[in-house]
Amino acid sequence: MDLPAMGIVWLTIAALLGLAELIVPGVFLVFIAIAAGITGIVTLALPSLPLVGQLLLLGFWSVLSVVFVRRWYLNSPIESADPMLNDRGARVVGEIVTVTEPIDQGRGRVRLGDSEWLATGPDMGLGMRARVVSMDATAVRVEPLPPSLTSDAA
Repeated sequence: MDLPAMGIVWLTIAALLGLAELIVPGVFLVFIAIAAGITGIVTLALPSLPLVGQLLLLGFWSVLSVVFVRRWYLNSPIESADPMLNDRGARVVGEIVTVTEPIDQGRGRVRLGDSEWLATGPDMGLGMRARVVSMDATAVRVEPLPPSLTSDAA
């Protein structure tokens, strides 16, 4: 393959990677696409650049684009209307639950939203209300509500 055609190959690879990023978004292929595009432009400008140099250029621009965008994201965080959207445990902390199976010897069940969860915490009777204080992989940790809040919460 003649050397000027390599620039077109790199630009085609960049376009295909960009298209793949649109089809299967993961914010990773775009960095390699940027690097392939720059490599293609440089290869068109310097057609005698050997393949090893082109690959080094691709690697350099890939790393540089990742570092640049990572720094930009850290300095300009994206504000979210629901910052705990993907943190299920953090979302349930503070929720008021009802004991559906008495918590005896530290284990029982509570109603959280529209489902029942395994619960750990101090012994509590059926129907008592509690507050979620944390969540692990299989259970919510609860603590009883103070008497002043149990009659107000409904």
